[in-house]
Amino acid sequence: MANTKADVLGKPLTGWRLHFYTVIFEADTRAGRRFDQALIAVILASVAVVVADSVHGISLRFHREFTVMEWLFTLVFTLEYVARLACVRHPMRYALSFYGVVDLLALLPTYLALLVPEVGALIDVRVLRLLRVFRIFKLTAYVSEYHAIGQALRSSRRKIMVFLAAVMMIVLVIGTLMYVVEGPENGFTSIPIAVYWAITTMTTVGFGDITPKTDFGRLIASAMMLLGWGTLAVPTGIVTAEMAFARRAPTATITTTRTCQECLTEGHMPEANYCLHCGARLPDYAQDAPQTS
Repeated sequence: MANTKADVLGKPLTGWRLHFYTVIFEADTRAGRRFDQALIAVILASVAVVVADSVHGISLRFHREFTVMEWLFTLVFTLEYVARLACVRHPMRYALSFYGVVDLLALLPTYLALLVPEVGALIDVRVLRLLRVFRIFKLTAYVSEYHAIGQALRSSRRKIMVFLAAVMMIVLVIGTLMYVVEGPENGFTSIPIAVYWAITTMTTVGFGDITPKTDFGRLIASAMMLLGWGTLAVPTGIVTAEMAFARRAPTATITTTRTCQECLTEGHMPEANYCLHCGARLPDYAQDAPQTS
């Protein structure tokens, strides 16, 4: 009996699909790194064209050239998007992933601009595709530092939430107090406006659109400035402490761009046989063979 469409799309990768998958989704081989480097170069060039086209004088002079280049970039991105869908086991799963949505958003503005010219401004969204640059530098040092920062943020999230809650209570109390002290005649027309002033003062931004006029108001503002100056260091100290704690027990793991064909997550160790996220069987690890003298 013939395979259904779902079976065909979900069958194990072999032949050209497996080769394309290794080149496009992994960067541990020479071909994979060159593909990613070429892709990053095209993305940078396309973003540069969009930026240059937004300058009125340059756009008038090179409008036709920019239009041709934009369609060439769109064609390249379209072919790359189709190739990604063709070489994965579950195309819809990739299309709904973060990178899949970004890849699609990099294509749609150019096509939609034919119908709605104003949509062309959204072409800048393709700069998000530069997130793939981290796959080129998939070295142990970078990966370990990335995981260290991520772990520190996860470990300190509750402390930071408590800290932010305390800050919100402070700005609410001080803002309400300033509303009572200064009043509408000095620009503090409501409690939300006064809270806005308290936030800008505590974060040391100080736009200056609202300023206290009374002596007592200036005293409160001075206290808020000093409090904000010290408060900004608290989240940094929390995360730094978590990172220092994590460094006391370093792990010597070597992660790669090896990607699971089922859930499309990467970062597996070379000796792994199964995906650490979904448990699917991983294909043999492909990497450049060591050079011999």
